[in-house]
Amino acid sequence: MTQRIDYQKQSPELFKKLLAFSMALNESAIEQPIRHLVDIRASQINGCAFCVDMHVKEATMHGERPLRLHHVAIWRESTLFSARERAALEWTEALTRISADGVPDEVYERVRTQLSEKELSDLTFIVMSINAWNRVSVGFRVVPGSYDKAFGLDKSGLS
Repeated sequence: MTQRIDYQKQSPELFKKLLAFSMALNESAIEQPIRHLVDIRASQINGCAFCVDMHVKEATMHGERPLRLHHVAIWRESTLFSARERAALEWTEALTRISADGVPDEVYERVRTQLSEKELSDLTFIVMSINAWNRVSVGFRVVPGSYDKAFGLDKSGLS
């Protein structure tokens, strides 16, 4: 796989703004372990090899257990996730795969039993961010692992 264009070079100001938006999400009401799960799940759905690779490495560096990372793709059947994590993953899927009818009320109601309005709002912005990154990385075929050293991901032990 070869990267098509260097979007950071071609659109540096837009890249910086999206990066700043994404970095601001670190201060959200959603804890880091859930943010990692959300980033991985959305990236799996969108077929973003670069982002799956990157976020698995980040989660590993932050102490996530390998088996849970393997189970993200099967979270509905897995017993390894809390009710709160399951709600975040369900919301992630609903927003990443928006159907013609939108997000069903029953999904919203299930998620609302686990997340406050502030948390749900913040989670929605997190899902927006990863979907934006997935689209640029898929569109321009960013090569998995190509930024490991620059992002410090070479320290994950997964390269």
